Amino acid sequence: MEHKGLDAQGFIEREGSLGAVGPEFRPVVALARSRIGEAYGRRLHSAYLYGSVPRGTARPGRSDLDLLLALHEEPTGTDRGTAGELAQELDAHDPAVDGVGILLFGKERLLSDAERYDLGWFLACLCTPLLGADLAEHLPRYRPDERLARETNGDLAGMLPRWRDQVAEAAGPAEYRTLARRYARHLVRTGLTLVMPRWGGWTSDLDRSAEVFGRYYPERAGQLREAAAVALDPVADPAVLHGYTEDLGPWLAAEYARVLGVKAARG
Repeated sequence: MEHKGLDAQGFIEREGSLGAVGPEFRPVVALARSRIGEAYGRRLHSAYLYGSVPRGTARPGRSDLDLLLALHEEPTGTDRGTAGELAQELDAHDPAVDGVGILLFGKERLLSDAERYDLGWFLACLCTPLLGADLAEHLPRYRPDERLARETNGDLAGMLPRWRDQVAEAAGPAEYRTLARRYARHLVRTGLTLVMPRWGGWTSDLDRSAEVFGRYYPERAGQLREAAAVALDPVADPAVLHGYTEDLGPWLAAEYARVLGVKAARG
């Protein structure tokens, strides 16, 4: 029987664990735990890992380290500056990681009704506790239904103008690669959540996401497979980015709106 990332009751299983972190990444994870506590002190409620590192699928020298920090209050400009400096420090410290990303949110936002099926789901199902009390204990269980699909990725149309501006402003191969990886990941995951209610499951594996998507949209399957490959091995090709912003992205956004509707506006 095909595994669909659900428990016996049909809820999405939480991904990742500290025990799954590969030996090459354990030193930088330990450093992150120490430095986050030092940098934010009592302002920090909790910290989490997400992505390939806690799933145990990260590749040394090719994968990035992704962190989410929940603060007791809404982040300030100083908090964001600290996160940027910390990300640079961790990235420079260990060649095992290829980039460090740190998301910052206030705990009230993460637990709010407005974010229950977006950031709340993300934390409860895709984040691995690293420091502090786990906010997932205050969140519900989630099924791979239409509401979750709409509230997680039903805002692609609103992102595309910003993507186009970022591509136009990109200065050279390094920035092209960064954007290619970011956009490709987002498009593959949007493709997966588009079909998630029909498939009845969840996966963060990009290749499998593209394969599942292709069962329902064979005419676009090749594009999503290629995007999954770019997400893992980004390219510095403006033509690839143009294809995301002018073809695959607009089509996905329109199909999402047709099938699932659009994400509720945030206040």
